[in-house]
Order: sequence, then structure tokens, then C-alpha cells
Amino acid sequence: MGIGERRKPRPDGQPGFLRTDTVHQGDLDGVKGVYPIHAVDEVTQWQGVVSVEKISEAYLMPALEKLLEEFPFVIRGFHTDNGSQYVNKCVAHLLEKLRIEQTRSRPGKSNDNALVEGKNGSIIRKQLGYEHLSQRFAGPVNEFLLGVLTPYLNYHRPCLFAEERIDEKGRRTRRYPYGLVMTPWDKLRSLPDAARHIKPGITLEGLDAISREVSDNEATRRVQKARGKRFQLFNQTQNHAA
Repeated sequence: MGIGERRKPRPDGQPGFLRTDTVHQGDLDGVKGVYPIHAVDEVTQWQGVVSVEKISEAYLMPALEKLLEEFPFVIRGFHTDNGSQYVNKCVAHLLEKLRIEQTRSRPGKSNDNALVEGKNGSIIRKQLGYEHLSQRFAGPVNEFLLGVLTPYLNYHRPCLFAEERIDEKGRRTRRYPYGLVMTPWDKLRSLPDAARHIKPGITLEGLDAISREVSDNEATRRVQKARGKRFQLFNQTQNHAA
């Protein structure tokens, strides 16, 4: 029996169905860079990002566990492309243990993982760029991704949410009205009976308190400042090594 059903996830309006992808942070003289792992919830667009030094079981499995922990709601589905880093017995066992359904992209259906692939460009590449980042920087990169960028993305950065309409001929069209521009946190708490989706030990009140710790502008400044400091460190270290 194959690992993961090849089909599009069916969240039915529930959070917890993740689209996941790996971003390769460049090669230098044949040496691989760090690998950010990016997951986006289909319904709320809540995001989680971690990085690993190498795509191997020893590095990937702890990173995936950490990634899944970052989401405040129960994870029900985990969708990826057909890369071997995800389609293997170790990942399948982890997801089975957590009772998470594993699905993967279908042949000829390039949009199956489009949500996270689009955000790879608008988020990951915008923040980390395209240049090589040495594997030894996985720790500082994670400090930035988990400590600064992730809270900004989920509590302070607005996303577009679609409004779908079906005309008299049965054709589906999507609009993105201004009233549906909101942060992932705003989208999560707007869901009917949102509290029932939250993990044990987490409350909507606690999440709301996190969202109010800093303003949107201050969160943006923190991302810019932290990114600047880290890239200064990366450039100095790599230039010195050269």
C-alpha cells in the first residue's frame, strides 16, 4: 500500500489541514544550504516555518514535530508534493501516531500545493532571499523564523481570503473583497465555534493576548530589525570564511 493518498485535501471549513513544502536555500561550490520547511493551513492561512541543516531523518523528524507543535489548533491533514523527504515510512509513522491524515499531490494537478508554493515566494524568499545560507546557520535562522517571523505572519500580516460565487450556469468565480482581508488569527477566531478546534492547554483568550502584545507596526519593525542583524552576521561570517 502506498504512503499518503494522492488527492486534494478536503478541510470542509475546518482548520488543521496543512499544505507543506521545502525551500532550498541555495548551493555554494557544491555544498547545500539550509532548508526552510514551510506549512500553511488551508482555511486560516496560519503559517509555520522551521529550518533544517539537511533533509535526512535525523534532522527532518524533530523539525516536523516542532513545526506541528507551532499550530494552535488540532492538525488533521498534512499535504505535500511527492518528494521522498515526506513520502517515507518515518514521516508516515509520525503522522499516524498523531492521527493526522497524509495526502500528496496528484499527477497533472499543479495547483494541489499552490497555496504554500505561492507563499514561499511572498514570504520565505522575501525574508531570506535566494542566496546560499550555510547549513551552520540553521540555528540563527530558526531563531528568526520561530521567534520573530512566525508571530508576525499569524497575528499581524493580513491575508486575502476568497469569496466564491456560482452563477446561473454553474461557473465558479472567486472574489477577494476588502471585508475578507484579515490576519490568520482574525480568520481563526471568526470561525463558527472556533474554540473547539483549539489544542488542549491553549485558549482563544491566550491567543488574543499574544496578538495584543505589540502593534502591527511594531511587529513589522521587529522583523526588519531581526532580519537585518542576522544577515549582517551571515555576511560577515561567510566573507571571513572566504
